[in-house]
Amino acid sequence: VNSYVMITPNETRRNQLQQNAKKELDDLERWREEHRPGPIKLIPQRLGGKESEAQARQKQQMMLMQSKYQQKHKREDYVKARKAAEEAEILRKKAIQREKAERLEVKKRQQEMQRREILLEDQLYKTNELLNRLDLGLPKNDSCQIANRGPESTAWARSRTYKQALRENENRRLEEMKQEQRRKAQLMELKQKQEEEAGTRARQDEQRSYFQSLFIFDSILRVNNAFLDRLQNRTQPNNICQPGYS
Repeated sequence: VNSYVMITPNETRRNQLQQNAKKELDDLERWREEHRPGPIKLIPQRLGGKESEAQARQKQQMMLMQSKYQQKHKREDYVKARKAAEEAEILRKKAIQREKAERLEVKKRQQEMQRREILLEDQLYKTNELLNRLDLGLPKNDSCQIANRGPESTAWARSRTYKQALRENENRRLEEMKQEQRRKAQLMELKQKQEEEAGTRARQDEQRSYFQSLFIFDSILRVNNAFLDRLQNRTQPNNICQPGYS
């Protein structure tokens, strides 16, 4: 069996703690009584401001309509901005891909020109070699006549002419490509300008329709308020003002 020891509490310390706790509670209650807020004294006054009930209702309706239109315009502006950003990103990616394709096309053409030049040089080398072999087998007079023609032979002249024609053709193609890209850029700029003008006109038309609808709504509210005022004057001939409105 486990043994245990019981310690009796200190009565003096216990009484002292209870007295301190009671004193603190009394001090708290006395502080609450001293700092209790007093009665509120206000001067009586008529509430409702300087506007009538009909004007307050009309103003509330106008604010509600304006808040609805403002939220609608904010949503439309957000959607337009997002679409414009997406279109700009798509155009940027297209331009990058188009530029890459053009660089690749130019590189392919340059490689093709180099390959043709190498083939032409090899063909000219083979032709000259064949002509030299034929010259060795010809009689003396013919060989002298051929040798008198010098290094500017017809084969070399044809090769130079062909190379020059290739360069001129390639330069002409590059110039045509530059003109085509310039024309496309001008057309794109013109199209973008037309889209901006169309968007501006659309926003102006939308604002015009918005103000027209507000004017119509205001007119309807005035007519309704005038009708309610006439109806109220008929039902209350003494025209007693209700409390809370001026």
